[in-house]
Amino acid sequence: MIAKTYGAAIAGIDALTIRVETSVEPGVNFMLVGLPDSAVKESHYRIATAIVHCGGKVPVRKIVINMAPADLRKEGAAYDLTLAMGILAASGQLENAGSLTAGVENYMMMGELSLDGNLRPIKGALPFALEAKRRGFKGIILPSGNVQEAAMVAGIPVYGAENLRQVVAFFKGEDSLTVSVPAAMDGQDAAGRASEPDFREVKGQAFCKRALEITAAGGHNILLVGPPGSGKTMLARRLPGILPPLTVEEALETTKIYSVAGKLVASDRLIRSRPFRDPHHTVSYAALVGGGSFPQPGEISLAHNGVLFLDELPEFTRSTLEVLRQPLEDRKISICRAKMRVEYPAGFMLVASMNPCPCGYYGSSHKTCTCKQGAIERYLNKVSGPLLDRMDLHVQVSPVPYKELSSAGGGEPSAVVRRRVLQARKMQQSRFSGQDLFCNAQMQARQIGRYCTLDHESSELLKEAMRQHGLSARTYHRILKVARTIADLAGEEEIAAGHVAEALHYRCIDRTGYGT
Repeated sequence: MIAKTYGAAIAGIDALTIRVETSVEPGVNFMLVGLPDSAVKESHYRIATAIVHCGGKVPVRKIVINMAPADLRKEGAAYDLTLAMGILAASGQLENAGSLTAGVENYMMMGELSLDGNLRPIKGALPFALEAKRRGFKGIILPSGNVQEAAMVAGIPVYGAENLRQVVAFFKGEDSLTVSVPAAMDGQDAAGRASEPDFREVKGQAFCKRALEITAAGGHNILLVGPPGSGKTMLARRLPGILPPLTVEEALETTKIYSVAGKLVASDRLIRSRPFRDPHHTVSYAALVGGGSFPQPGEISLAHNGVLFLDELPEFTRSTLEVLRQPLEDRKISICRAKMRVEYPAGFMLVASMNPCPCGYYGSSHKTCTCKQGAIERYLNKVSGPLLDRMDLHVQVSPVPYKELSSAGGGEPSAVVRRRVLQARKMQQSRFSGQDLFCNAQMQARQIGRYCTLDHESSELLKEAMRQHGLSARTYHRILKVARTIADLAGEEEIAAGHVAEALHYRCIDRTGYGT
């Protein structure tokens, strides 16, 4: 007898349906085909012991299991439940279910089995539920630890089970499984906002705060340069507090990435706060961009729809930094292996900080730099010109004077800044309606030509800046996008000379030095 059960495999951050065909015939053998990895091949031992502990029988016959499509690699222990139910159905142990195999064929099932038959949580429950809905299954059966995550998908029943015995009883009609209620996707968590660092705590640094406000309003990349202790990291960690809340679509996509990476905790149903990832400078190439023998999302994908903060930028290896150039332009990363190719979203805002030299005090008026010129040049050359070109704003962060540092009053709170940012984003949403763009930083050449037109005065100002500083075409476009954001913050439809001048003010760093 042949039974068909259904599971799913992860491809990038999406899922593809896997049909498991199980045949139980005369003989004594077990064969599992369809490009399974070692973890799937080992499932035979877990499944056999789990079936016995749950009151079933392992058929002492020839068992052949095919996992289709056969050219797609199947990884991990999440297929245990799918395979176990296929064996039980094909061996006639679900005979009280009315139609012997019709029941299991109508449901997608995924879960890792322990030896006593209990179901352990798995990665990727959210993409699995989305795929089950897309393929028209009557429901999806998952370990109880995954139901809160999968229940975000409305339109398909999500059943949670503690063990294999409950699933068998469900298909025999002897018991029922609890259907999880779809989780409310209501945007940003207010409690999360309250716990975020606030700009009120930052003394002075009005120029840098303004730059970060522009960064948040337009979704731009920013580089902070200054001596140690000037507040670069403190400023960067307060950027998420002024960003707009995630839309439902952004929250769902971000949650899918964390689900595939196994980063969701048990209490998570929907990620409502924009991610803030800050890998250490010793991070490996694969950990930053993703990959590995079995590809997983890296830090740049985990920062999707949020912020990637790289502190001490020159301390990262040159090869690691250079790989950021393509995802900064394309907002995605493609990982190619000999037998597979996966693509992960990587639409992040890059916030980086660095010292101007190894000792950190080059150009400082407060402390003398002790570095030799050669050491300074080697330090700066760790960050390439093309990568600097992709940073929309370059901002010098100066030490805070004692008078401001010791003052009792606080700065402008994040909530006030966020209101201005939201107003600017509303203008952009209206401008880009129907164009699959969400902020000014995502504009391409066509949109720049349409929405960033300059009058004669502004054009002459930018022309002179290009001539004096030898700026690239990419830098030219990024200045226009920043000027467009500055105009949006001012509530103006036209870009004026003052907006261009301010945008140029945030390009104070080039390859010859600082403070130009």
